[in-house]
Amino acid sequence: MINEFRRGRLRQDQVCDAHPELIRAAKNIGSEATNSCPICAEHSLRLVTYVFGPRLPAHGRCVSTAKELNMLNARSEELTAYVVEACIECRWHHLLRVLPVGRGRPRRVAASS
Repeated sequence: MINEFRRGRLRQDQVCDAHPELIRAAKNIGSEATNSCPICAEHSLRLVTYVFGPRLPAHGRCVSTAKELNMLNARSEELTAYVVEACIECRWHHLLRVLPVGRGRPRRVAASS
Protein backbone atom coordinates (compact mmCIF):
# COMPACT_ATOMS: atom_id res chain seq x y z
CA MET A 1 0.00 0.00 0.00
CA ILE A 2 2.85 2.41 0.77
CA ASN A 3 4.40 1.76 -2.64
CA GLU A 4 1.04 2.37 -4.33
CA PHE A 5 0.77 5.70 -2.48
CA ARG A 6 4.30 6.69 -3.50
CA ARG A 7 3.55 5.81 -7.12
CA GLY A 8 0.51 8.08 -7.00
CA ARG A 9 -1.99 5.24 -7.39
CA LEU A 10 -3.57 5.91 -3.99
CA ARG A 11 -4.43 9.23 -2.38
CA GLN A 12 -3.28 10.04 1.15
CA ASP A 13 -6.85 9.88 2.45
CA GLN A 14 -7.04 6.29 1.12
CA VAL A 15 -4.08 5.13 3.22
CA CYS A 16 -4.40 7.45 6.23
CA ASP A 17 -7.68 6.27 7.71
CA ALA A 18 -6.94 5.25 11.30
CA HIS A 19 -9.90 5.08 13.66
CA PRO A 20 -10.13 8.14 15.94
CA GLU A 21 -9.84 5.91 19.03
CA LEU A 22 -6.53 4.48 17.78
CA ILE A 23 -5.17 7.97 17.19
CA ARG A 24 -6.32 9.06 20.67
CA ALA A 25 -4.60 6.05 22.25
CA ALA A 26 -1.44 6.63 20.20
CA LYS A 27 -1.32 10.27 21.25
CA ASN A 28 -2.06 9.74 24.95
CA ILE A 29 -0.50 6.40 25.91
CA GLY A 30 1.41 5.12 22.88
CA SER A 31 5.16 4.81 23.05
CA GLU A 32 7.35 6.56 20.52
CA ALA A 33 8.80 4.37 17.78
CA THR A 34 12.28 4.87 16.40
CA ASN A 35 11.19 5.34 12.80
CA SER A 36 9.24 8.13 11.14
CA CYS A 37 5.96 7.83 9.29
CA PRO A 38 6.41 6.35 5.79
CA ILE A 39 3.59 8.53 4.45
CA CYS A 40 4.15 12.04 5.80
CA ALA A 41 7.84 11.41 6.66
CA GLU A 42 7.73 14.30 9.12
CA HIS A 43 6.62 12.73 12.36
CA SER A 44 7.61 9.76 14.50
CA LEU A 45 5.27 6.83 14.73
CA ARG A 46 3.64 5.80 18.00
CA LEU A 47 3.14 2.18 19.10
CA VAL A 48 -0.11 1.02 20.68
CA THR A 49 -0.80 -2.48 22.03
CA TYR A 50 -4.28 -4.00 22.22
CA VAL A 51 -4.97 -7.35 23.90
CA PHE A 52 -7.97 -9.53 23.02
CA GLY A 53 -9.27 -12.71 24.58
CA PRO A 54 -11.61 -14.26 27.17
CA ARG A 55 -12.83 -11.99 29.97
CA LEU A 56 -11.67 -8.87 28.16
CA PRO A 57 -13.92 -6.27 26.50
CA ALA A 58 -15.10 -7.16 22.98
CA HIS A 59 -13.16 -4.17 21.62
CA GLY A 60 -9.99 -5.39 23.37
CA ARG A 61 -7.95 -3.80 26.08
CA CYS A 62 -5.45 -1.08 25.30
CA VAL A 63 -2.32 -1.80 27.33
CA SER A 64 -0.26 1.19 28.38
CA THR A 65 2.50 -0.26 30.56
CA ALA A 66 4.81 -3.26 30.61
CA LYS A 67 3.50 -4.09 34.10
CA GLU A 68 -0.06 -4.31 32.81
CA LEU A 69 0.98 -6.53 29.90
CA ASN A 70 2.99 -8.77 32.22
CA MET A 71 -0.08 -9.18 34.46
CA LEU A 72 -2.12 -10.27 31.42
CA ASN A 73 0.72 -12.57 30.43
CA ALA A 74 0.42 -14.39 33.77
CA ARG A 75 -3.26 -15.25 33.19
CA SER A 76 -4.22 -18.83 32.41
CA GLU A 77 -6.32 -17.88 29.36
CA GLU A 78 -4.76 -17.62 25.94
CA LEU A 79 -4.80 -13.98 24.82
CA THR A 80 -3.48 -12.21 21.76
CA ALA A 81 -1.67 -8.86 21.66
CA TYR A 82 -1.71 -6.70 18.55
CA VAL A 83 0.95 -4.00 18.25
CA VAL A 84 -0.09 -1.21 15.90
CA GLU A 85 2.09 1.65 14.69
CA ALA A 86 0.27 4.91 14.00
CA CYS A 87 1.07 8.46 12.95
CA ILE A 88 -0.95 10.92 15.01
CA GLU A 89 -0.45 13.64 12.40
CA CYS A 90 -1.53 12.03 9.10
CA ARG A 91 -3.50 9.09 10.65
CA TRP A 92 -1.59 6.31 8.86
CA HIS A 93 -1.56 2.99 10.73
CA HIS A 94 -0.20 -0.50 10.29
CA LEU A 95 -0.42 -3.77 12.22
CA LEU A 96 3.20 -4.29 13.19
CA ARG A 97 3.07 -7.64 15.01
CA VAL A 98 0.82 -10.17 16.71
CA LEU A 99 2.02 -11.81 19.93
CA PRO A 100 0.67 -14.62 22.10
CA VAL A 101 -0.08 -13.56 25.67
CA GLY A 102 -1.35 -15.48 28.67
CA ARG A 103 -1.36 -19.16 29.58
CA GLY A 104 0.89 -18.26 32.51
CA ARG A 105 3.89 -17.66 30.29
CA PRO A 106 6.88 -16.99 32.56
CA ARG A 107 8.69 -14.70 30.13
CA ARG A 108 8.29 -10.96 30.46
CA VAL A 109 7.09 -8.86 27.54
CA ALA A 110 7.36 -5.12 27.03
CA ALA A 111 4.30 -3.02 26.23
CA SER A 112 4.15 -1.58 22.72
CA SER A 113 7.29 -3.25 21.48
